[in-house]
Amino acid sequence: MQLGIRLHDTTKLPFEERIADVHRLGFTCGHLALAKVIDEFPTTDEALTPGLAMYIKNVFARNQVDIAVLGCYLNLATPNKEQLAKNTHRYMAHLRFASWLGCGVVGTETGAPNEKYAFTPECHTEEALKTFITNLRPVVKYAEQMGVVFAIEPVYRHIVCNPARARRVLDEIASPNLQIIFDPVNLLEMENYKDRQAIFEETVDLLGPDIAMVHLKDFVIEDGKMVSVGCGLGEMDYTAILKFMKERKPFIHATLENTKPENNQQVKDFILKKYAEV
Repeated sequence: MQLGIRLHDTTKLPFEERIADVHRLGFTCGHLALAKVIDEFPTTDEALTPGLAMYIKNVFARNQVDIAVLGCYLNLATPNKEQLAKNTHRYMAHLRFASWLGCGVVGTETGAPNEKYAFTPECHTEEALKTFITNLRPVVKYAEQMGVVFAIEPVYRHIVCNPARARRVLDEIASPNLQIIFDPVNLLEMENYKDRQAIFEETVDLLGPDIAMVHLKDFVIEDGKMVSVGCGLGEMDYTAILKFMKERKPFIHATLENTKPENNQQVKDFILKKYAEV
């Protein structure tokens, strides 16, 4: 495992200083969401040139930090056709940029069939899934052209809400450039969190060969709701997940989520200790 961090969870610093700080903290990779990390210059679609890619690539390389994933979390199921066209264009710009960066994965979640990107019961319908698959196809085709993996992240409150629906998307698109980001906690909600070990086993069984990277976080129950926190600060047992990574995914990128600058070292030490023990 190569352990990293979601970069916008780190101390807010000028871009070059921030990546240097990530190296100083002992992380070897990062989840880069351009607009959430970079303030000094624009990261609009037209700004994503080969020159900017080379600059960013060199900053990361100088600090021995990989770009594990280029995050672009937009709604591919919005009913607003104009917004869908903009979102598709943004995804393609990220895929092109990732190819210049030397970053293998552009990551996304799977949206909702409304303009607010909000959870409703319609998210889990057959119609919503068909819409997502239809709108995903041209993006994956472009990923193939760019030689980059487009990785979807199943999330209970989104359209691809469980391992079976994710498997269906992979099978219907049938592209080696469409893979999975495995975030165990994102598969959980109040309705199913007590069954989490069975859900994780099903995920590995159905999606294991197609998992490109892993997100690591934890959760607690507060006032009848699930709240995401850093690893080791909640109820998760990582044994089976880390064992899967260790045995089947050598040197896989795994990035911490929901950390804070005050606890990212505690969380890093916890997960590295658990990984060494499995």
